[in-house]
Amino acid sequence: MTEMVYGTVPVKGGEPILPKWWRTVDKWSLSCILMLFGTGILLGFAASVPLAERNGLATFHYVQRQVVFGGAALVAMALVSMLSPIVVRRLAVLGFLVSFVALALLPFFGTDFGKGAVRWYSLGFASLQPSEFLKPMFVIASAWLMAAGQQLGGPPGRLYSFFLMVAIVLMLAMQPDFGQASLVLFGWGVMWFVGGAPMLLLLGLAGLVVLAGMVAYNNSQHFARRIDGFLNPEVDPTTQLGYATNAIQEGGFFGVGVGEGQVKWSLPDAHTDFIIAVAAEEYGLILVLAIIALYTTIVVRSFFRLMRERDPFIRLAGTGLAATFGVQAMINMGVAVRLLPAKGMTLPFVSYGGSSLIAGGLAVGMLLAFTRVRPQGEIGDILRGRLR
Repeated sequence: MTEMVYGTVPVKGGEPILPKWWRTVDKWSLSCILMLFGTGILLGFAASVPLAERNGLATFHYVQRQVVFGGAALVAMALVSMLSPIVVRRLAVLGFLVSFVALALLPFFGTDFGKGAVRWYSLGFASLQPSEFLKPMFVIASAWLMAAGQQLGGPPGRLYSFFLMVAIVLMLAMQPDFGQASLVLFGWGVMWFVGGAPMLLLLGLAGLVVLAGMVAYNNSQHFARRIDGFLNPEVDPTTQLGYATNAIQEGGFFGVGVGEGQVKWSLPDAHTDFIIAVAAEEYGLILVLAIIALYTTIVVRSFFRLMRERDPFIRLAGTGLAATFGVQAMINMGVAVRLLPAKGMTLPFVSYGGSSLIAGGLAVGMLLAFTRVRPQGEIGDILRGRLR
């Protein structure tokens, strides 16, 4: 019936998987991801060496691990991007259930590695952060529920996804991990908006977020300390924000030179949360603008390709993934320049981190799968056909 109404375009029968994938995938976004990963390796040679020396490890220990984790992430991205949207949805819903249970069990079996927030499982050879995997899986599960709720006689999908979102945000806030909680809330809110939620409800949700922030400020020293530090007009030069701000100022337009930066010797998180400060100091504003352009290209191209998509599930899921990906990058860089309060959040594909790299590979792989060219008429063609 769908083909009778909308029509289709011819598909090459029996085409091998790899040629078909290469013909239909967004090559610009794929190239941008590879360049971001290459930039992360380049910056890792500078940012992670001091940490390796402090920990008594080989000079390029963390670079080697980033290559391994990043290679696994790129393989996962390529494999997932070859799957059909239905298979991606099924695997993501299963992954959501597993990661949701893992997040719920963190208070009992997790560890904080001395950072004051129980966010990880220690595996001995590495650590696992369930929230990194939960984010993209939750986006897919919510999109599925919302799309099902739009069908005649469908379940109240928006309501179900709302309850799931609240449960996840509360569990993340209890760690505490307000950065990941805000990403989950933002991704869900974008999909809710794209799915046709009334503006009045969105304003009410925004009011609840402000109220929740006030409660967190009055009851969480961790949250209050970060907000107070952000609102303070004077930056303590001995804090991470102070070191990052000074590094960005020192870098100027062209940077101080490769290997000449000093912030990596002062910042304990120079290879993760504040990797952009290392880029700004050694390579200057030019590299920072190039990194921003890469993220912008991925997000904008994804949105444009999703605008031509007819399937509501694909539109919602792709929009949520692209928005979450872009906002995470924006938050990471915004913290470094004091546009946002400090949050423990990596820069996708650039920062060091096993969980964040592999989860990012899965998320972008799903986004590439949703934005591939499929045998369908575009919305504009359909509307023109109906008007004839």
